[in-house]
Amino acid sequence: MGKRRRVVERKGRGQLVVGAVAAVAVVGGTLAAYSAYGGASGDRTAATADHKAVKKGPLSASEVRRAATAFLTAWQGGKDGRAAAATDAPEAAKAALTGYHEDAHLTDLALTRGKRSGATVPFGVKATVSYKGRAKPLAYRSKLTVVRRAEDGEPVVGWRPSVLHPALEDGDRLVAGPAGTPPIKAVDRSGGELTTEKYPSLGTVLDGLREKYGRTAGGKAGIELRIVRKAAKGSGKKTGGAAEDKTPDKTLVTLTEGTPGTVRTTLDAALQAEAERQVLTKAKSSVVLLRASTGEILAVANQSHGFNVALQGSLAPGSTMKIISSTLLFEKGLASAEKPHPCPKYSSYGGWKFQNDDKFSIQGGTFKASFARSCNTAFISQAKKLDDDDLTGVAQQVYGLGRNNWAIGVPSLDGSVPVQSGAQMAASLIGQGGVRMNPLNMASVVATAKTGVFHQPYLVAPSVDHRTLAKADRAMSASVQAQLKEVLRYTAAAGTAAEAMAGLGPDDGAKTGSAEVDNQDKPNGWFTAWKGDLAGAGVVLAGGHGGDTAGPIVAALLRAGS
Repeated sequence: MGKRRRVVERKGRGQLVVGAVAAVAVVGGTLAAYSAYGGASGDRTAATADHKAVKKGPLSASEVRRAATAFLTAWQGGKDGRAAAATDAPEAAKAALTGYHEDAHLTDLALTRGKRSGATVPFGVKATVSYKGRAKPLAYRSKLTVVRRAEDGEPVVGWRPSVLHPALEDGDRLVAGPAGTPPIKAVDRSGGELTTEKYPSLGTVLDGLREKYGRTAGGKAGIELRIVRKAAKGSGKKTGGAAEDKTPDKTLVTLTEGTPGTVRTTLDAALQAEAERQVLTKAKSSVVLLRASTGEILAVANQSHGFNVALQGSLAPGSTMKIISSTLLFEKGLASAEKPHPCPKYSSYGGWKFQNDDKFSIQGGTFKASFARSCNTAFISQAKKLDDDDLTGVAQQVYGLGRNNWAIGVPSLDGSVPVQSGAQMAASLIGQGGVRMNPLNMASVVATAKTGVFHQPYLVAPSVDHRTLAKADRAMSASVQAQLKEVLRYTAAAGTAAEAMAGLGPDDGAKTGSAEVDNQDKPNGWFTAWKGDLAGAGVVLAGGHGGDTAGPIVAALLRAGS
């Protein structure tokens, strides 16, 4: 950068700010001063202003510490403008930082910087929420990442709302005051109270129930610090309403308790407790259990208690999608459970060469054998006989998927099976391509295979708010259903699901799946199965084969409910 001009400003007796660096006192890790470094704060000398070179290259440790300190100490000191100038989005940061004090009514802010990891700096936050004479402490952990500012390459904080609080997303606000929605007391199907203390996975579910039913359940709002989510964008949903289209608001601190209204759910407390235990056995696991004949959701759990993958995930389902693809092939007469069906080592379509796991092949086998072993090429080989929209049609018309019209009582996604062509259409047959599902969707799929009729899953009975549940256009034929149940039963007894399903027969069926994900060492492991009138599905992200990872979780729930 050339020589930096030495600038000396005298500030009272004995106080000097020299050049571009000011002393920063760190006591017990707590920041006690703010940096006056010109690059981070936005103040520049004439020499640096005239310099045209843009700094490039990896950030040094000192640059990361300096930029993080400039931001954190200014924020702690109430210098919102200076803190905002130490980011790469000063206008957005200034609005958010100002709201932190004025809308969230947070005072006595103390920030404790943690150990840097690359360009990321974690930090602890302690503050007091004060509103009309009532006050409570708030404590949480967050993190920031230092980046180079585009115009000059100086290190600054890469601004995003999650810097202020990890649960904040674009458009969200922190607000203290009377809650917009009264609290609710959620109960299970037998009237027992459901709390996050007992069932940690239900945090997002309870938030969603409050968002939708709080105003009608008979409760009275209290005073809270909460995250007010951005308004829902139009999604085309016809039955769910805005409360199911937006992420629910989240309460962070309760200053005065409101009076809750009661909302009865379809959850079974014992099965929910078992689901909570099971997802702790595998990292990044999620599971859903429902009643096949009605669609009532009996349990839903996620190992991670943030985003609700079980209900809102959008993931390639891998070979569990072959349940729907088999329905299509049976309907078109392109496969029959007991008839011979090709399962070569490779099969090409649309310029792509597909293969089976470990490049196996089955010589002279039936379709049932191919399904049970999860032969990819048995499906790819039929792609040339299909229209681009055939799979989409069966998914929507028979399984009720992909129409964005499920209304389960809390936010959910109802799957996506887009019309695709060429290699992508072929890939969709084996649960890759553009197909996206979550455990709720796949539990519904195996339930439909078991009963022959789609029953939209729900967490709150439609009679509570007189909403209309989604329906499929048609049931599958008796012949198709019989063949589908046959191949699923065979998979549970002698195929890739046999180990997980051992001892659960005779009225059971299952399908495993593994979905490849870019830049992920192991595939996502999927498993879906029924036992009697119970249907379940689970996924373990980056877990590997579904039979080994998600399979034991789903099977344990089926055993518990039998």
